[in-house]
Parts: sequence; structure tokens; C-alpha cells
Amino acid sequence: MQTINFELEGDYVELNLLLKLVGLCDSGGAGKAIVASGAVRVDGATELRKTCKIRAGQVVRTGDAEIHVLADPNPHDSRSR
Repeated sequence: MQTINFELEGDYVELNLLLKLVGLCDSGGAGKAIVASGAVRVDGATELRKTCKIRAGQVVRTGDAEIHVLADPNPHDSRSR
């Protein structure tokens, strides 16, 4: 199984975008299709909400990939400059 560590930038990331950001699909739309197919588990439970909020500490699994979501390393960094 492939393990991917993903560092959040902020409080959460939407599930379909997480799949795109870690390279498991080419677009957010493709991520939505993967979620809708029932192929994604969050913390061990099948997740069908395409844009559910994934937060630090959660584990997302699809196919042979397991994504560990880590807290934002710079929570007070201003990214809107």
C-alpha cells in the first residue's frame, strides 16, 4: 500500500480536491467521480460526500493509497498576501 502524507494549508481540504492534490486523479471533477463510486473510505467508513471536509488527523484510503492528513505546519502564516 502506498502511504501519502499531506500537510493541510488551513483548517480543512475538501475530499475531491485532496484526491487531486495528492495526484490520485487529474481534476476535482475526477475526484468527485471516485468518491461517488464508493471507492473512498475516511477513517474506515465509506464516504460518499464529494466535498466533505477532511481535517488533520484523518486517514483517507482509496485503491492502494492511504493518505494521512497532517496539521498545517504554519497555522498563523498569512497566505493571502
